[in-house]
Amino acid sequence: MKSIEWLGNALRILDQSKLPVEIVYRDATSYEGVAEAIEQMEVRGAPAIGAAAAYGFVLGALEYQGSRDELSGYMDVVQARLAATRPTAVNLFWALRRMEDRLRECWDVDDLEDVRRILLEEANRISEDDRRMNRLIGEFGNEIVPEKANILTHCNAGALATVEYGTALGVVRKAHEAGKGIHVYADETRPYLQGARLTALELHQDKIPVTLIADNMAGYLMQQGKIDLVIVGADRIAANGDTANKIGTYSVAVLAQAHGIPFYVAAPTSTIDLKVATGQEIPIEQRPAKEIQEFCGIAVAPGEVKVYNPAFDVTPAKYITGIITEKGIVVAPYSVNLLKLMVRP
Repeated sequence: MKSIEWLGNALRILDQSKLPVEIVYRDATSYEGVAEAIEQMEVRGAPAIGAAAAYGFVLGALEYQGSRDELSGYMDVVQARLAATRPTAVNLFWALRRMEDRLRECWDVDDLEDVRRILLEEANRISEDDRRMNRLIGEFGNEIVPEKANILTHCNAGALATVEYGTALGVVRKAHEAGKGIHVYADETRPYLQGARLTALELHQDKIPVTLIADNMAGYLMQQGKIDLVIVGADRIAANGDTANKIGTYSVAVLAQAHGIPFYVAAPTSTIDLKVATGQEIPIEQRPAKEIQEFCGIAVAPGEVKVYNPAFDVTPAKYITGIITEKGIVVAPYSVNLLKLMVRP
């Protein structure tokens, strides 16, 4: 299953909100359709969101019917709409900046069709870069995975969260391909259940041994000595190494440190945001109350009860053993080593 696929004049999106019960694809033919798919978590995961937004930018250019002189103003509106969909995942803004920069480089290209072709080439490069980076993350991450390791992961940082292969699950896949005999424990990841619906599905389909657990079981498994390693993805990494990931990640990190278990973050360098000094500056998205009040449309809480539903939390750098990127594994001091990493060719 591919999270997204460009069809020539539309972006085919796997509606992940319906997995694993149904496999439903829909074709977004407008930038607004892509924006809605991101907001409704039909496409999700920071790298996949970034690639989808890039193709949404292309669709905006394809929709445009005005003169060449007014294209830039129109595309500013397109970019603003796509940027407003999910505030935490920095890959979204990284991809849109690349598309904006490419458009600005086309200032002397008069033919609209040529501009559209150039923008599509950039979106394809963003997509291909994600594939390449994920494979390299898997290779570097495999170095820290012991033989027969029991790995805990939280949320979904697999092929469904990226263009292909995955970040945290890219490490898992590479270790499995290397014949290390690994086993994965997947947190269900409340309230949207990405671990249950998506991670368990991916690993089961790939015949990688996986056991699904409720989120509140992770500490007990660690206490029993059943977890050797934790690997999670990321939606934004601050300059000091503080990392925003799906809500519940912070709790897992604290538990891992209490039990002396290595805790790794796997993410491409496009997720590192050096403009943000610490995790306190990372905007945290608030999701609709019904995601907690309901389950598959069935009420599980009083409709009038107040709900607090942050989509992400921030894990302080002191709990992170290392950050696995396509350029290698970064360790503390992160404020120094992340900067060195980002300037490395």
